[in-house]
Amino acid sequence: MGRKWANIVAKKTAKDANNSKVYAKFGIEIYAAAKSGDPDPHSNQKLKFVIDRAKTYNVPKHIIDRAIEKAKGSSDEQFSELRYEGFGPNGSMVIVDTLTNNVNRTAADVRAAYGKNGGNMGVSGSVAYLFDNTALFGFAGEDADEILEYLMEKEIDVRDVEEEEGQIIVHGEPEDFHAIQEALKEKGIEDFSVAEMQMIPQNEVTLTGDDLVKFEKMIDALEDLEDVQMVFHNVSLEDEA
Repeated sequence: MGRKWANIVAKKTAKDANNSKVYAKFGIEIYAAAKSGDPDPHSNQKLKFVIDRAKTYNVPKHIIDRAIEKAKGSSDEQFSELRYEGFGPNGSMVIVDTLTNNVNRTAADVRAAYGKNGGNMGVSGSVAYLFDNTALFGFAGEDADEILEYLMEKEIDVRDVEEEEGQIIVHGEPEDFHAIQEALKEKGIEDFSVAEMQMIPQNEVTLTGDDLVKFEKMIDALEDLEDVQMVFHNVSLEDEA
């Protein structure tokens, strides 16, 4: 698990380092979630989930509030959630989750980001079956057994709870995301290093040399796209300096 956790932390750290881009993407995601239902997180679970995620990335309250207020307006702008799957160099696989108001633009941009960097976009379902959709939580702590017993007492079945480098890592079923989060908050855990839905690869590959360079360029190109919200892959970052 160390490798997978390193991948997730590395990706989140990279996002944290580019605040303005992260804030802009969360602003769109919050707007779309609020527009899709009641613009009140207490009655709109999708909106609550996005806001909770935004808080783990330290998105300022005024950006969250502004996106919700915008959604209350008369704009009829509609966003679609789309997933693209594809391949990079030497057995690497990449999943791209997008939120867009222009499907044709997004599809062309994602295809180009794959193609210009040694990859190719596949058909829907070509990659995702080799990943596990997982409710993932990380927070400071060392006693994984205590957390597992606590969640079991709350009648929440989790896939795994472990300790890695001073972090407790909880893997749960996607449908239990809110139940796990609320249970942990009841235990006084509020500061999450990660609280997200993640596509965790069942197996990982290691790239070196030109393959690694091409892969990193492809990931950077995909993450730089305005409509891209999340990028998941199966490349181990363990050997990177």
